[in-house]
Amino acid sequence: MLTHSELKELSVISGNGDFFISLYLNVNPITNPKGDYVIHFKNLLKDIMGKVGKDIEKRVKGDLEKIEAYLTGNKREFKKGLALISSSPRGLWKNYHLSLPVKNELIIDKTPYVKPLVDLLDNYQRYVTLLVAKESARIFLIHLGEIEEYTEVFTADIPGKHKKGGWFALKQNRYERHIDYHVSLHMKDVVKAVEELLHREYIGMIIIGGAEQAIVKVKGLLPQVILDKVIGQFPAEMFAGENDILNMSMKIMEEFEKNKEQMIVDELITRAMKNNMAVIGLEDVLASIQEGSVMKLVFLRGSTAQGFMCTNCGFLTSQALKNCPYCKGVFEAVSYLIDFAVQKAVEQGALIEVVTDSKKLADAGGIGAFLRF
Repeated sequence: MLTHSELKELSVISGNGDFFISLYLNVNPITNPKGDYVIHFKNLLKDIMGKVGKDIEKRVKGDLEKIEAYLTGNKREFKKGLALISSSPRGLWKNYHLSLPVKNELIIDKTPYVKPLVDLLDNYQRYVTLLVAKESARIFLIHLGEIEEYTEVFTADIPGKHKKGGWFALKQNRYERHIDYHVSLHMKDVVKAVEELLHREYIGMIIIGGAEQAIVKVKGLLPQVILDKVIGQFPAEMFAGENDILNMSMKIMEEFEKNKEQMIVDELITRAMKNNMAVIGLEDVLASIQEGSVMKLVFLRGSTAQGFMCTNCGFLTSQALKNCPYCKGVFEAVSYLIDFAVQKAVEQGALIEVVTDSKKLADAGGIGAFLRF
């Protein structure tokens, strides 16, 4: 899983004369039904080889062959976007399978090219799920539907409760305070671990799981700036598997995102109706993408449309036009117009907002965009 700390480490690596290959590729099976991304890679390669010179071409040949073999041999692992960073002399190989498309780019340089990955982290929030109990805690990072256990906090030798009776009955209150003291120390360690994570990584929201008593305890110790990031909680055992934790966390996230999406749709439609830097409806959105003015593309999940793409300039439209109004080129039919629109918007640096369900957006054509100009 992507982290800012990992990208920071990559960004400061110097080749000391060696070269790094950084490849970003749209591998979405919908827009690449026949594995067209391999062709796109070869086109990128052909273009850049004409610029770097024979000496550099010879030095990076092994990395490029490794990348091509990876593209042709790991198709089933691919999602929508793929990032590969390789430098054989430095023993470096990084591959990131992304749930969002990326702009096709191939960079050969003496440092890794990580800006698209940094932008992905900055523009799409990551969540933390904190699973907490009186003796232990587990912290998970969740981003783009993936979960990874970040760290575990364990405090040994916290005393347990004893049966009432005899000497213990007389000392029960004091002993309970003794237990609470050690549990509080543990919770402070948990809070410290969360604070250190938030200092290292930008985290949008926090979800807390565990026993009710432990959740109340840790929330009472969280600083307000962290508590403000908490969007929900759920009951769970400490031994819960990652998939179970992800599923429980996703239910809370989906409800939170649903409310956020509705606010975005309301703002989009209001601004579009006032002609205030926003448009709704497929043709207006496609025209804005062609002009390069889309700042954020907003559309309903599962939206589909058939249409046409100019074979010369890539203009997209749902209308059967004889010639492209921008370059007079000819059109070819495309079955997944929305996917091609998303890819083109991403290549222009636009943000993407996928709305799970919204009657208002559906009635407005299912798609809209906030504009840069």
